[in-house]
Amino acid sequence: MPASDALLAPLAAEPRALRREGIFALWLAVRAAEDLLVADPPPPAAVKRRLRDLTERAESPGLPAPLRRALPGAVALLRQATPEAALLALSQLAAPAADALGAETGALVGEIALAARRGRGVTAPAGREPR
Repeated sequence: MPASDALLAPLAAEPRALRREGIFALWLAVRAAEDLLVADPPPPAAVKRRLRDLTERAESPGLPAPLRRALPGAVALLRQATPEAALLALSQLAAPAADALGAETGALVGEIALAARRGRGVTAPAGREPR
């Protein structure tokens, strides 16, 4: 299961708009990082579209403040289009995700980054979904 899929259930279940916007932006960032970490990446047009969508979302005033501050840095790293930059972007999103969306979500992003760094690919940790 792709790591980004682990964020879909909480996205659908979140009743508060601000947190829902934050989870969606985080999902976009994880999805963009996945594009750079897979052996068979999607077409360049799809990658550019995801980065454009993430950039637009990062500029939204409807995001929780910690994510609004962190996402532009993640976008800049992801534009480098290297696996190393994707790993760094994921790692740098863990703390803002925890601040904005809760410890469970931050821990999940941190575990995703760690799993990717260990070379196992970007997959959601077994049985872990953020609240």
